[in-house]
Amino acid sequence: MAEIIQRDGTWAFDGTTVRITPGLHRSVPLFRQTYGEIAVPLEAVASIVFEPERKRGRLRMRLREGADPLLQASGGRLPDPADPYRLTVDLDRAGVAEYIAEEIRHALLLDQIPKEPTKTYLLPGPPVPVSVRSSDGTVSFDGTQVRIDWSDTSDRVKRATGPRIINIGDLVQVEWLPNSGYEDGFLRFVTRETVFSQLPAEKDPYALDLWGSARRDLLTALVATAVTARLPHPSTRPGIDHADRPQLAASVPPPADHHDVLLRRLRELGELHRDGVLTDEEFAMTKAVVLRGF
Repeated sequence: MAEIIQRDGTWAFDGTTVRITPGLHRSVPLFRQTYGEIAVPLEAVASIVFEPERKRGRLRMRLREGADPLLQASGGRLPDPADPYRLTVDLDRAGVAEYIAEEIRHALLLDQIPKEPTKTYLLPGPPVPVSVRSSDGTVSFDGTQVRIDWSDTSDRVKRATGPRIINIGDLVQVEWLPNSGYEDGFLRFVTRETVFSQLPAEKDPYALDLWGSARRDLLTALVATAVTARLPHPSTRPGIDHADRPQLAASVPPPADHHDVLLRRLRELGELHRDGVLTDEEFAMTKAVVLRGF
């Protein structure tokens, strides 16, 4: 067993698995503490290096593309301190860090682990159910459905549509961008019906606009990861990005028991329109969103 214990966390390697446990010190980002321990199988590792610096050093582990739903969901956009595959090492423990890195590299060579992308996720992602309260509302995922409950500060069009419930089978992918503190981020759930939607996150009822505490909003990556882990692996579906989403199959017709909910939502929207809460344009857009959601 090769192990290094630091204030930033603990890495232990038993020959087959790298077990990463975040530290409990207040300097450790909330995201890493909340994500918890990660067991990385050796076959998911592409490389590992120790980078010495003047005051401290860093262990950095790179995983094979497609192995981890967290890296898939975050797209490499996690702030460096929140990256669980990075460990800050005191200089007096540099020798131990080098030893662990060498042990893992040796095991990779011995087991002939390829560096090519994987065709399935080798890590499970966070357990479900998972729920995160963000600046735009609370997003929850139970393994089969995503639910968004809007906050009092959400755009009134979003609040007018009511809670958003999305079945995992209707999702194409999850798009996530962190709130940097200087620019807003978002967590968007792309369905077959909304694949060509160009609504900004603050108006999109399928997206959370992340504009508040960057530390707290970063936790939405937990939901993004849990959902991503249950979607088809990227090796089995066409690539999708913000600029060029492919044409996808039409969504499955809604269940009949949603009919009463649909009528109630439409009546509520009609009342908001008559009372002047929604403008003609907002009413038309929100009505279209509600009908599309059902």
